Parts: sequence; C-alpha cells; structure tokens
Amino acid sequence: MRILLPTGSATRDLVTAAASGMDADVVVTGEIASFLTPAQLEGLLYQGTYDLVLVSGMCTASFEEVEQRTGVPVYRGPRHAADLALILPLLGTVPLSRTVPADDFLVAERREEAIRVLAKREEEAEGEYLVRGVKIGGNSRVKVLAEIMDAHREPDIRGRVSAFFASGADIVDLGFGFDATPDDVERVFAGLDGITGPLAVDTQDPALIAAALPRADLVLSLQEENIPAAGSRIAECGAAAVVVPGNRSLAENIRLAEAAGISCIIADPLLPPVGSGFVPALRNFPRTGYPLFFGAGNVVELLDADSIGANALLAGMAMELRAAIIFTAEHSDKTRGSVREMRRATEMMVLARERPYPKDLGIDLLVQKEKRLRREPPLQYTEEVPAGPLPGEIVYDPCGNFRIGIEGDEIVAVIHGRAYRGKSWAGVFHAIEERGEVSRLDHAAYLGAELYKAELAIRFGRSFEQDGPF
Repeated sequence: MRILLPTGSATRDLVTAAASGMDADVVVTGEIASFLTPAQLEGLLYQGTYDLVLVSGMCTASFEEVEQRTGVPVYRGPRHAADLALILPLLGTVPLSRTVPADDFLVAERREEAIRVLAKREEEAEGEYLVRGVKIGGNSRVKVLAEIMDAHREPDIRGRVSAFFASGADIVDLGFGFDATPDDVERVFAGLDGITGPLAVDTQDPALIAAALPRADLVLSLQEENIPAAGSRIAECGAAAVVVPGNRSLAENIRLAEAAGISCIIADPLLPPVGSGFVPALRNFPRTGYPLFFGAGNVVELLDADSIGANALLAGMAMELRAAIIFTAEHSDKTRGSVREMRRATEMMVLARERPYPKDLGIDLLVQKEKRLRREPPLQYTEEVPAGPLPGEIVYDPCGNFRIGIEGDEIVAVIHGRAYRGKSWAGVFHAIEERGEVSRLDHAAYLGAELYKAELAIRFGRSFEQDGPF
C-alpha cells in the first residue's frame, strides 16, 4: 500500500521517522501541515500513484471532492505528528475517519468496543445470587456498593441515591447511626419508592434492620449479636446478608446465619486500613466458601492520596481475590468521584481477565498523567526575548474588574452585577469580549488565565481561588 503523507516543514522529521520502512512519500506542503488546501493535495495526487492519503488531523478543509475526482481515499491522521508512529502500523487493520482525527477516532472506537465486550460478558456471566436482578459472585463483574452514611440526616436522599446509581453504583447502601430510629429508617426507604436499583441497609441494630425490610435487598452487617434477633426475618424476606466476624469468628457467624435460614450470604473478612493490618487481612479472604465482600472504602478514606489510583489498585486486588462486591464511599472531599472511579476500575478488571495486566483495554483511569508523553518538534525562532518581572503597579481596566468563581460545573464571571456563565473558559471570555467588558490586553490575558484555571478546577474537582495557585 503506497501512502502519501503531506506535512509541514516543522514536522517533516517526525513524519519521516514515523514512515521509515513503509512505502510512503513524505511531502512538505508549507510550514504548517494543517494549512493544506484541497487544490494542493489534488496537485500532489496527480504527480504519483497512491492508495491512501493521510492528512494532518488538524486540517479543517474538506477533501471530499478531491477524493471523488482522484479516487484516492483521504483520511485524517492524528492531530499531532508525534502520534503518527502509533497510527501508521495500524493502517489496513483498523478503520479511519475522513472527518475525525485518527487518535480521537481510534480511542472512541476502542472505548465503544470495550463497552460492547463488557455488556456481553456480564450478560453471559453466571452469578451465585441475584439481588434485585443484579448478579452477585460467580464469574460476573465485581459489583460496586456505594455507601451513604447517616442516610436519615441526608436532606435529599432520593437525589443522592439516584446520583450514585448514575455514577455506576450497582447497589446503594444506606447507613444509619446510633441516633436513628425505626421511624427514620421507614421514612428514608419510603422516600425511595420507585427507585429500581438494589438498596442495602447498614446497621447492626435488629430494630432498624426490621424497619428496612422487606425493601432492603441486602443487610450489612450481621454477627453473633444481631443474627438471633434479625436472622429469621431477613430469611423470610429473601434478603441477602453480609456477615462479619465479631466476638465470634467469621466462620462461626456464617454458620449462625445459615441456621437462621439466610440463603444469600456474603462473607466480609473485614479489611483494615493500610498500616493497621491491611496485608495480613488479605490472607483471610479466600477461605470462606461464600462470595466475598471487599471493603475498599475505608482503606481509601484513611489514605491521604488521590483516590483514583488507590481505587484502581484495590479493584485489581478484589478481582484477584475473586470478591463479589467491593465497597466504596464518598464521605470526604478527597474521595469525591470514588463511585465512578471504582465502577470503571471493576470494568477494567473484567477486560483484563484474558491479559497479563490491565492496560491497553480501551478504557482507563488516567486523569492527570498521560500514558505516553508527546515529543513535539522543537520550536523555531531567530530572536529570544527574556521575560522580566511584572510591573510593580497595576493599571486597571477602565471597563472594571471581574469576580470569578465556580458554581457546580459552570464558570461564573461577575462585573457590575452581570454574571457571565458557562462550562468553557473560551465561551465565557467570548461573551465578555462581545459585550465590550474588557479593553486592555493585559486584562484580557489575566481573564483568560483565571477563567481557564476555573475550568481546570471544575474538571479535576478542585477548589478555585481567584488570584490564588491552582
């Protein structure tokens, strides 16, 4: 297959190196590859015989008519020449797009394929139990259980539960503290009428357990003190139960639950935080004979590290231990997003079953770090102007000053009582500029920097402080 690779002078060396060993012509069409015009490309095609053209993914021109007249297909390559070496070896084995840059297109294709595989594997999986239609154990995906602590004090319990299900929770667990009453439990569950997903109740008080039944599909946590009082009622309602060790061992408490008639038992050997016996506790997991409960949430909450990587690693451990349910929570600001992260992590582990490690799966949990650093061509210039310190005195824009903040997932910029609002820093700035609210270049540059910082704060779930560090 003979390939034409039009490029710019700035990226010629990168493109030439990527095409080494291939039947390809690298042709410089100007300084910038994305400025290629249809007329230029058509002229090049009449100078040789080609089976395919790969133009820069940054090109905005349409080459449809060129393709019709010459009969040579024209596809979008990657947006950055540095990624071309990853794309060229795939030609002929993967589809490319005439409108979407190759790197974006292939990422989307692989993601869609991964989602299709996940759905098929879960459909074909055999679970040990069904909890409100959700497969538990067997060779099904590790299910994500998300906890809402002190559910009786949650002002919008329905919204919170719905948000967790939307984030990927398979089961939502409603925790009730020692100050909760049976009336509180009944009120909370009544407020969730119509919610179709599995709900769990998390309390050791038999009276509160009884108040949650029969709507509660899963009860956390049973041990020797509450099984005699609550076990038969749980069995009568057909609810599943998570059994934990207490003053008696886990095996002894499982026998008590069996004697009470509970048929859907999930064993929780209890997972302490890092530094408090985390590694020794892992030894207890494969020994119960029942589907396992893996309490990752407490480990992440009690670790001052970004939750994303911790959740991914814990999901991998749960998968290797053949756990059926993994527990997560979002009790603190640092663990916000853990439900979504844990769901993605459990999906990655399903896709990794036939691989030696969970990478190159089509989906990932990379957020701030890149999988591969892009090596861009060096900048070209003839003169260097060093940047000095900022002037000591600020010259204010006669149009006025802005107060910038974030509200939910939107950037808000306020001036003279008017609020400019949007999800994109560029969109907000464009609206400000259109209304003539900025007149100085230095003020425009400042606004761009602060608005973009606000967008990043929203994207990464961080606080935003105008004029402060990100």
